[in-house]
Amino acid sequence: MSKQSRYQQPLATIYQDLKANEQGLQQTEASQRLEQYGHNALNQQKTTSMLQKFLAQFKDFMIIVLLVAALIAAFTGEVVDAVIILLVVVLNAVFGVFQESKAEEAINALKEMAAPDATVLRDGTFKTVKSDELVPGDIVTLEAGDIVPADLRLIESASLKVEESALTGESVPVEKQAETLTADDLAIGDRLNMAYMNSNVTYGRATGMVVATGMQTEVGRIAGMIEAADETTTPLQANLTQLGKSLTILILVIAAVVFGIGMLRGSESLINMLLTAISLAVAAIPEGLPAIVTITLALGTQRMAKRHALVRKLPAVETLGSTDIIASDKTGTLTQNKMTVEKLYVNQKLVDARPTHLPTDSHLAQVMILSNDTKIMTDGLAGDPTETALVQYNLDQDYPVDQLLTDRPRVSEVPFDSERKLMSTVHPLDDGQFLVAVKGAPDELLKRITSVEINGEVTPLTKPLRDQILATNHELATQALRVLAFAYKIITAVPTTVNSETLENDLVFAGMVGMIDPERPEVAQAVVEAKSAGIRPLMITGDHRDTAEAIAVRLGIIDEGDDAAVITGAELDEMSDAEFGKKVSDYSVYARVAPEHKVRIVNAWQKRGKVVAMTGDGVNDAPALKAADIGIGMGITGTEVSKGASDMVLADDNFATIVVAVEEGRKVFANIQKAIQYLLSANLGEVLTLFMMTMLGWQILAPVHILWINLVTDTLPAIALGVEPTEKNIIANKPRGRNSNFFSGGVFSSIIYQGLLEGGITLLVYWLAITYPVHASASLAHADALTMAFATLGLIQLFHAFNSKSIHGSLFTVGLFRNKFFNWAILIAFALLAMTIMVPGFNSLFHVSHLDAYQWGIVFAASLAMVVVVEIVKFFQRRRLRQA
Repeated sequence: MSKQSRYQQPLATIYQDLKANEQGLQQTEASQRLEQYGHNALNQQKTTSMLQKFLAQFKDFMIIVLLVAALIAAFTGEVVDAVIILLVVVLNAVFGVFQESKAEEAINALKEMAAPDATVLRDGTFKTVKSDELVPGDIVTLEAGDIVPADLRLIESASLKVEESALTGESVPVEKQAETLTADDLAIGDRLNMAYMNSNVTYGRATGMVVATGMQTEVGRIAGMIEAADETTTPLQANLTQLGKSLTILILVIAAVVFGIGMLRGSESLINMLLTAISLAVAAIPEGLPAIVTITLALGTQRMAKRHALVRKLPAVETLGSTDIIASDKTGTLTQNKMTVEKLYVNQKLVDARPTHLPTDSHLAQVMILSNDTKIMTDGLAGDPTETALVQYNLDQDYPVDQLLTDRPRVSEVPFDSERKLMSTVHPLDDGQFLVAVKGAPDELLKRITSVEINGEVTPLTKPLRDQILATNHELATQALRVLAFAYKIITAVPTTVNSETLENDLVFAGMVGMIDPERPEVAQAVVEAKSAGIRPLMITGDHRDTAEAIAVRLGIIDEGDDAAVITGAELDEMSDAEFGKKVSDYSVYARVAPEHKVRIVNAWQKRGKVVAMTGDGVNDAPALKAADIGIGMGITGTEVSKGASDMVLADDNFATIVVAVEEGRKVFANIQKAIQYLLSANLGEVLTLFMMTMLGWQILAPVHILWINLVTDTLPAIALGVEPTEKNIIANKPRGRNSNFFSGGVFSSIIYQGLLEGGITLLVYWLAITYPVHASASLAHADALTMAFATLGLIQLFHAFNSKSIHGSLFTVGLFRNKFFNWAILIAFALLAMTIMVPGFNSLFHVSHLDAYQWGIVFAASLAMVVVVEIVKFFQRRRLRQA
């Protein structure tokens, strides 16, 4: 049989299968098995050198286009242009390497989690060995505080509780037992006779046999899933690749058309037309785009870090903006990952715990504290989460816990065990008598209760009182609360034999407590905001169905009574991928799921074309975090594994931070889209100007003109657009989804008409200067016309940068001067542009002439017309969008 069914096998079968026995292995046999099975460690992921990471940055399609452009520029003699392009490419690569170098490998983090030592039976005696030396067939002991060193089939168990939330997502430690289980296909959390590698022992002790080590363990299986998972391509990466391909085709077509028409006209030589075509191609490439995208993303990461969202991979900033689905782990993400007392049943009344203050003489408070193994440390409470919750509640209510423990020391006890589900302790009283404090499961405790305390008075337990207690227990259980009952009695002397029969009888019922791992207080509002943003939140948890449903209702993920929206991992196993794909939109809550289920859920939504974000904090979440379009780890409660597999980490573990990150992601995409619209429309204007000048036989702008305009307008103003403030109500927009791109939402048509407008206005200024010259000399007139065209083409792009502050919004509503960096960028760019014409000595370098006030007036009026025309077009666009 496979290791997954070890829980079903009798111990005798496992001994025989592993050729082992209760006396453990001999050291020689263990050494042989170590060679056979390998070390009890996870595979270490291969690392890449800094040089390999750097070279990998140049595989991007857009980068390859830019490298070709640099070669073209160098070939045409424009060395400065080639150097600038290469600097942009190198800067982009350095940014990428810097981000990757900060990331920690998920598999290596898994390895660090492994227990360093284990107590194993070798050569007939127990000894301590390194956990990576364990082999199948070893006998290992476990005690409270231990980390389980391998996958174990339990042989003996004494009140053992194991916290498995990192594997199963269940926040409450699981009570283990050694009996063989017969059910098929049990979830990990239900395999009560198994203890899994890297889980934590919180209570009791046990002996178990190693049945799996290293990559064959459940944690190893998860590590294998992470290792095998494909890297997802973010929408941003896909959009940039698509943009690069589109530009390449456009550039080749333009160059070919110009070259072909020029040769057909026969007015230019082959070399001259080739150089003209290449110049057009250089003008068409927005060489600053990768740097602008990178800088915009990097600035976005800084803003998000200030809001507690730490980005490990730059494209993840933008991906959140397109998210349709946020699939969240429950424990530690939507909830606080700590048991909390929520309800009290005392004096036959059910009340909320927080406003209620139990008096110091309350027997309920005393039993909660005394029948409890919690250790009070200087840095907090240590022990079983259920027990620490009882003590923490009383501490929060300012109950004198320390004083009670000092005055009432434990003199005897009957420890908890999973069969009777009770725990009893004995404490001396001031009058020489003893208090017996008992806690446990309500149905078991009621069998031993004969009286009830109501408002300080002890009365016999009648059938109506019993029925009321049972009904209250049922009511709390249906709310997915974990219920404990408490009782006591006063005895004159401690029995000679202390056991369940001598202590746990004729008890007085003191009350009940309902506990739950509560939802984080800010999450409900975050769910509302996510839904209003068109994002669907899902809960995916290893916890029980009732608990998951109750928390989901409280958070607003599903409506009360919407049972059909909840599905378990077992029910999911019964569906084929095709069937589940059809029904995936029916479910919002997934309970009792395994790691592979989470990946399956993510994949099902992705096949529907949805962009999926997955949050999680446990080892069990790592494969899904890697499979999702964006994996979001938890910075405080998250394991290093989940952080290593994620694209972004929430420093405050606050689900609400995700909504903030979504808004930031949408802002980043919008700003990149603005920069792309600005750059491409400007470059189209340049191409159109050069193209028409060539076709009309006019004097063409020199490469130095195009280079300087690109340097001035494609850098600071475009970068400044990347830090534009968020437009109003951006979070209220629906997600743009996976199929959208930078040209969506009217951007492509805007690029076309705005590029045509820029080129047309520039050509018009050139025509006016030639037709109505200031100078009589033809050579001077042509020099003025070329200078005016150069000034107009540059200045019109600076004016157009104001238009680009919003795709459809009016310049006067988005804020003319809100962005101080933008204001300085425009001033600096204008100064650099004007310098080439107005500063003596630059005229000959840039082949331009001085312009008088009249000529500058034409240049400014023509450039300002760009703003007026675009504002008019936007007005009609907004009307059409409102009517749609």
